[in-house]
Amino acid sequence: MEGINMEERTVKGTVFDIRRFSTHDGGGIRTTVFLKGCPLSCVWCHNPEGISKSVRPLYFPNKCIGCQICCRLSENGGIFMTEKGIRIDITKTEDWDRIIEECPSGAILWDSIRMTMEDVVKEVLKDAPFYKYGGGVTLSGGEPLLQPEFVISFLKEMKKRNIHTAIETALYVPTETLEAVLPWLDLIYADFKIIEPEVHKKYIGVTNERIKKHIRLLLESENRDHVTIRTPMIPGLTTEEDNIAGISRFISEVYKEVSYEILNYNPLGEAKYHLVDKTYCFNDNPKPYSRQDMELFAKIARSNGVDHIILES
Repeated sequence: MEGINMEERTVKGTVFDIRRFSTHDGGGIRTTVFLKGCPLSCVWCHNPEGISKSVRPLYFPNKCIGCQICCRLSENGGIFMTEKGIRIDITKTEDWDRIIEECPSGAILWDSIRMTMEDVVKEVLKDAPFYKYGGGVTLSGGEPLLQPEFVISFLKEMKKRNIHTAIETALYVPTETLEAVLPWLDLIYADFKIIEPEVHKKYIGVTNERIKKHIRLLLESENRDHVTIRTPMIPGLTTEEDNIAGISRFISEVYKEVSYEILNYNPLGEAKYHLVDKTYCFNDNPKPYSRQDMELFAKIARSNGVDHIILES
């Protein structure tokens, strides 16, 4: 591709989805590139297939036609029949490429793909006509900043083409990585889920000192008006008044004009957990909150210092 040097164009990233025509990951119509791997283990993760760094096969029972070709191709017990149907064991060594290629219905697929930066640029440029109307490209995950070499090379290429860039990050990355990527970003969505460090560790897997440090860094930087702090409303876990109030006080004390987005609970992630052999945090999947409920969460934030609130319903 013209203008990209050979070293940059061959940098690879692990991509588990490229979603077109997105309207929730920044302004305008956007293309969102989802990069695999996350250092956190949120019990409610909406994209559980994006947590592990490893590329693995997934089995989709709703696509299976029962031909059992995969079972016949399995030589080491990686695919087997049970009373409840086909199961896969990714710890077994198999010729997964062949099995995936031979599956006639696409019931077994890789969960992600290694792509060069050049190939990802080609994919997102297919949507370039839409970007001129306020759209652009967003990097999400997983945690995109776990792949800093790919991310920086890709963002540089987007800026060469005057394409608006955004990122969704949980900020649990080295400080030098965050600082290196900032010059190439037009918009930053930063998650801040739980204010209390030990509660954060219980439900997310790590304490939040590094996240707080990086939120402060962002909100004290020259980019602060291009930063939106986000909290997903997870029933009983992030929705407690003390949590919303504590987050609101923290961010508004750092920067009074901070933008704070309160995200409604999304129940769709639950359906993916069986695909990656994980257990969801709720036995009975809750429903999204009503507009009235979301307004109550916003009221808590306002009463604790935040003036600029975005309600995502």
